[in-house]
Amino acid sequence: MMPEQWYTHAMPRIRVSTTVDGDLLAEVRELRGGVNDATLLDEALEALRARCRTTEIDAQYSAYDAHPLAETDEWGDVESFRAAVDP
Repeated sequence: MMPEQWYTHAMPRIRVSTTVDGDLLAEVRELRGGVNDATLLDEALEALRARCRTTEIDAQYSAYDAHPLAETDEWGDVESFRAAVDP
């Protein structure tokens, strides 16, 4: 029986042609020695996506700023809950 060849199910790639800051590219190439430009761009895009996701999550948590931790609701208050679980 022939094993599955999973590499045939790779994500499609798109060619990108652009200009970038030459000094920045040279610095990053040196920092990540041996990594090709496609990998550098993939890593940069992943980092940007992660930073945007973090910003989005932080914005969602800002809803908690509208109410003080000691404000009581039907479950009690966050401040006393945190005090109970934090030694």
